Amino acid sequence: MRVMPLRIAIFGQAPFGREVTEKLAEAGHEIVGVFVPPDSGRPDPLAVLAEERGWPLFRHRRFRKKGAAIDEIVQEYASLGAELNVLPFTTVILPPEITNHPEHGSLCFHPSLLPAFRGGAALSWQIILGAQESGVSVFHVTEGVDAGPLVIQRGGVAIEPTDTMASLYFDKLYPLGVEVMVEAVARVADGSAEYVPQREEGASEQGLIDDQAARVDWSRPAQEIERLIRGCDPSPGALAQIGGEAVRLFGGSLGSATADAATPGTILAVEGGLQIAAGEGVVAIQKIRRDGGKKLAAAESGLEPGERFD
Repeated sequence: MRVMPLRIAIFGQAPFGREVTEKLAEAGHEIVGVFVPPDSGRPDPLAVLAEERGWPLFRHRRFRKKGAAIDEIVQEYASLGAELNVLPFTTVILPPEITNHPEHGSLCFHPSLLPAFRGGAALSWQIILGAQESGVSVFHVTEGVDAGPLVIQRGGVAIEPTDTMASLYFDKLYPLGVEVMVEAVARVADGSAEYVPQREEGASEQGLIDDQAARVDWSRPAQEIERLIRGCDPSPGALAQIGGEAVRLFGGSLGSATADAATPGTILAVEGGLQIAAGEGVVAIQKIRRDGGKKLAAAESGLEPGERFD
């Protein structure tokens, strides 16, 4: 079937949101509005693109609290006349007045093989919980967290023992995700899209990675700890304490030192990274960040063998 260009509203941010939007425009679709959260640091790449192309740009922090301001945002959105919403990388929760408004509803990207690992920290939890395969999903937005019918899904992405949250996303899922988002929109545009309900078997939902979830328990096996460190790398960094000082840990792997009967959390050596005794085995740490400072190589951390993490 011939692809009919669609009028599309984008809700997203970051380089992924920019690249998906660029490719949709190159495919002939009309971008009628771009919604990006306000900048919290450097300019957002998707917002910059919208300004460069002259697309209507809207910067709202939230959409779901009731009140006159939200009503105005919904009316502002409705005036764009979008036929489809595309959510390539979004951290906001949209009300049904927006997600259900266009003729073709809303398509959302998710970096896991749904229904597994629903939620906003899917990348981290796949590594932390030891998943061996990942992939990407595009689903039709309905009520419920990442629970809508699947439009397209691609798997077969191996999670290696060295993968961090960053490498899993940027090296593997990012390029595949751009491809499937563009393909999903093309299927909607040519009328070939099929909406397959997610099965309940294997469904799971995990919360965001806060300090409690990121905290290291040195009594746990080394394999669990190093997965936690990799799953929190680069953000927020696995959290430990030494001498009452908060320390973030990066570059985790299984260590090569001999723990013998060392108390869990004890630094055994600094060669080849900080070698730290766990409840079972040894964890190696390549970089740390102390008390909100800069990341330092383990050899520059000032920590010595015999010191012990709390």
